[in-house]
Amino acid sequence: MPASSFELFVASRYLRARRKEAVISLITAISVVGVAAGVMSLVVALAVTNGFHNTLERSLLGATAHINIEERKVTTGIQDWRALADKIAKQPHVVAVAPTLYTPVFMLGTANQTGAVIKGVDIDAEMKISSALRHLKQGSVDRLRDPNAQPPGLIVGQRMRENAGFVLNSHLNVMVPDSNMTVFGTFAGTRPFYVCGIFETGFYDVDANWTYASLAAVQRALGLPDVVSTLEVNIDDPDQAPAVAKALAPLVAPRYVATPWEEQNRPIFSALAMERIITMIVIGLILLVAALNILITLVMMVMEKYRDIAILMSMGARPQQIRRIFMMQGMLIGAVGSAIGLVAGYGICYFCETYRLIQIPESVYSMSFVPFEARWADGIWIAAVAMVVSFLATLYPARNATRIAPAEVLRYE
Repeated sequence: MPASSFELFVASRYLRARRKEAVISLITAISVVGVAAGVMSLVVALAVTNGFHNTLERSLLGATAHINIEERKVTTGIQDWRALADKIAKQPHVVAVAPTLYTPVFMLGTANQTGAVIKGVDIDAEMKISSALRHLKQGSVDRLRDPNAQPPGLIVGQRMRENAGFVLNSHLNVMVPDSNMTVFGTFAGTRPFYVCGIFETGFYDVDANWTYASLAAVQRALGLPDVVSTLEVNIDDPDQAPAVAKALAPLVAPRYVATPWEEQNRPIFSALAMERIITMIVIGLILLVAALNILITLVMMVMEKYRDIAILMSMGARPQQIRRIFMMQGMLIGAVGSAIGLVAGYGICYFCETYRLIQIPESVYSMSFVPFEARWADGIWIAAVAMVVSFLATLYPARNATRIAPAEVLRYE
């Protein structure tokens, strides 16, 4: 029998349940369960954090631009936006530039009212930025193309329609702040709009709070000249947004600043990253407990197998072989536990994602269910970590096993 096969045979033989070693067998089973629980928990936890991160990222990129060009200090808006947009459009990696004008409003329907943010857009340019407007849930964007439409068209989010009870192809009044100037100051005024479309991005905050109207209609409602608040820029690779924003900075400086989408949403993604780190640390403690169980199992095994080890050494087994026997025991425990944990973890992720088993309040989390996106790369390094932890737990008992003196042990046998 080759040396490696001999060591593996003895290691697996020692791990098999025997009636007189029931305690050791029980601790071995607990060790396997501990490794499996740690691996499974890490797979599921990372799948959840990946799901939240990727779902939010897709939703944000479907509704917002990769880079925003805004005033460094908010004053009168971007007045030279046409010339600036032309210069930006000629830069490398830029695929679309769209002017926008944001303002908070209060919307008055026939039965309900709600606060919102109205976004004035050039609809043809905006459709190159926003995928939501290219695939409306209901209605059409045609009314936003007509500068003379009376009343002007308005596209509202699906969640806003549900919450406020707005109806497609109906009229509503929009209360715009500081739109009426009198000798006594400026006052809020109302402007009629027509609900011509319903959009849905899948991101609750956008679907519940944003509306789209034509840029000219919003400028008229606010009593503004041809100015915008933001130039939205899309590029060919969203991951390169920080680098492209840095390249655009000299072009728009000193009055304007280029902000990539990651920086605009930094608090959300920073919170998710911190949650991921904390989750890994906390669940890593499960693997530590499993490693301690493996250590205890092997220490007890060495104590129980003093006579067997002495016989093996007297028959010619080398100290290195004895050491490898107990190392293989720990590695077998780690391998079996890791395999069980991976199967259980990916199985849970599959069923939870496919059947959307865990529902959550959409108004709080911006999505209606917990998304699970398990990556195979995560499973590989998680299993590797579990195996390393299991291996480290074998070093002390394996070393002790080689210190046994066969003559002393067998003297009284």
